[in-house]
Amino acid sequence: MTRRPVLILATLLAGCAQVTERVVLLPGPDGGTGALSVGTDRGETVLAAPYAMVEIKAGKPSAATSNAEQVRDRYGALLDAQPPQPRSFVLYFHFDRIDLTTDSEPVLARIKEALAAMPAAEVLIVGHTDTMGSEARNDRLALRRAEVVRAALIAVGIPPSAISVSGRGERDLAVETADGMPEPRNRRAEIKIR
Repeated sequence: MTRRPVLILATLLAGCAQVTERVVLLPGPDGGTGALSVGTDRGETVLAAPYAMVEIKAGKPSAATSNAEQVRDRYGALLDAQPPQPRSFVLYFHFDRIDLTTDSEPVLARIKEALAAMPAAEVLIVGHTDTMGSEARNDRLALRRAEVVRAALIAVGIPPSAISVSGRGERDLAVETADGMPEPRNRRAEIKIR
């Protein structure tokens, strides 16, 4: 089951035509939405589409119509004040090495762009390996991979104090394999920016 983020916007509207609360379901970064049940002791309304809205009047929820333009007009300042959504990236490494694959170079550039747009970001880098080699060796290699990515981000101006690194070795495989099996998709660093 794929989980989609559920973003809501709620406002208290004291004295505004008896509407005491309004809830709007916003789309996630990918445009999709989850679902949200808004209920009181006087009823319940389910929101399941982008910009679906419920207004609570005299304690009773009722569906109301809304669209992207109306939400932007009414709540633009609030929407603009939201922190950026967390971002995740994956970089891949050559077998038994700490240098990135050619396909990962553009991803590193996208990470740098994302960080430029988030000046107060926190970055978590977790290095991984495949199941080739001993557990101790893979732990060291995974940490070295995470540290290489950290150094690349520091080189473009990200404060070292904003970056955390760890190595998981061959634990948390992206693709499950038997021990001693090479798998390029497991030789990676996962980068989470928030």
